[in-house]
Amino acid sequence: MTRAATVLSLLLLVVCGVAAAAIGLGFLGRLHPALDSFSHFRLHLAALLAVGAFGLIPAGFRREAFAGLALATGAVFVTPGTWFDNAISNQAKASAAPDDRATYRLLHLNARFDHSEPGRFLSLIARLHPDVVTVNEVSAMWRQRLETLSAAYPYSTFCDARGEVGGVAILSRRPLAQGATGECIDGGTLAIAPIDFAGEIVTVAALHLYWPWPFEQPAQVERIAPRLSQLPDATILAGDFNAARWSQTFSKIAASSRLEDAGPVGPSWLPRSLPDALRRAVGLGIDHVLAGAGVIVTKLERAEGVGSDHLPVLTEFWVPSQARPEASGTTVVLKPAATSPGA
Repeated sequence: MTRAATVLSLLLLVVCGVAAAAIGLGFLGRLHPALDSFSHFRLHLAALLAVGAFGLIPAGFRREAFAGLALATGAVFVTPGTWFDNAISNQAKASAAPDDRATYRLLHLNARFDHSEPGRFLSLIARLHPDVVTVNEVSAMWRQRLETLSAAYPYSTFCDARGEVGGVAILSRRPLAQGATGECIDGGTLAIAPIDFAGEIVTVAALHLYWPWPFEQPAQVERIAPRLSQLPDATILAGDFNAARWSQTFSKIAASSRLEDAGPVGPSWLPRSLPDALRRAVGLGIDHVLAGAGVIVTKLERAEGVGSDHLPVLTEFWVPSQARPEASGTTVVLKPAATSPGA
């Protein structure tokens, strides 16, 4: 083996060692948010480790290669939401709506605050005709564009957030529960609105978490946990969590809200310079939908890309007959019907 080949082999061994260490640290996320940050990239690290391990075999590092392959394979097997633990489990839980119950649709998207072609998302809304739309990164530009939908979606909650990235919004064709209002929480990163679906009240929530540690996400989760704990059973929450579904961050949101994962949604984010096909295949799965016992999710899928760095997520659900919850006193921005929806 030449000197150059030896150096390359040693560098590959180092890369595999770093990937293996990062995978292992990610499983210790409950100990500190810094470790949880590694977990979001577990599948990508496992793929890197597997490729690197194959490269170690001809270099003579067979023992290290087989150990790396074993770790990569094991990490994938124990990670929920992979091809070994996919939507089959969720389809088994879901049930079609009875003949006397309607099926509703919720469309979610992190719309990208500086989107250069907002009309693409508005056209998707017009084609899919969802009952409710939840949106993240609602900048001043997006608020203006979304307000053009007020004729079709007259019940809206817009939550402003700090900075140019913007807040979250909930748009609904259906009225809010009688005497209830919507709510903006934690500086506009969480919106909650109780909506009347033909007499059954479902609380819809839109959530946008900050980036993981060392950024503000851990503190944000602690701040919103008390409000999430007050959500009723008939709740559906959609959002960009900036966290994988197997992370401690995701588990804390689910535990605080007492909601169950309606997914997996699948890969949904990559830098917007990359094609949607790649985003759909190998992106990070950080967009999620949670639902309570009072909401039956029957379908969850990624819709066609509309130019954001995230893919839209379409959820179909129905609502069993339930007791009426008491409305909570909160604040809302309601937009009366005024103009035709944009396209």
